[in-house]
Amino acid sequence: QVQLVESGGGLVQAGGSLRLSCAASGLTFSYRAMGWFRQAPGKEREFVAAVSWRGDSTLYADSLKGRFTISRDNPKNMVYLQMNSLKPEDTAVYFCAAKPFREEPTMRAGEYDYWGQGTQVTVSS
Repeated sequence: QVQLVESGGGLVQAGGSLRLSCAASGLTFSYRAMGWFRQAPGKEREFVAAVSWRGDSTLYADSLKGRFTISRDNPKNMVYLQMNSLKPEDTAVYFCAAKPFREEPTMRAGEYDYWGQGTQVTVSS
């Protein structure tokens, strides 16, 4: 059974930082590109960042480049999202997701086949 479990969300003041973690199990993690998405109340789910299964290439939403960093630790089956200089508009539920075996990372949510339950990030002004 595939499980993706996010953690690390919480309440933070604007300008602060958070590091989200996603623990994966039940899948060939080392051969899965991984992504982070977020969904704010009343809005569609949007792409945040993705990393290739080797960890040698990354994608970011243009608006988040320079503030967010995605990384992975294949031996630990973990993927991370370091978020710095947080803004109130970053408030959302953050989800990690896995792409099918050996596919490259992409920005489209529909191309990811496994999802976590999400972790809430709230940035106060």
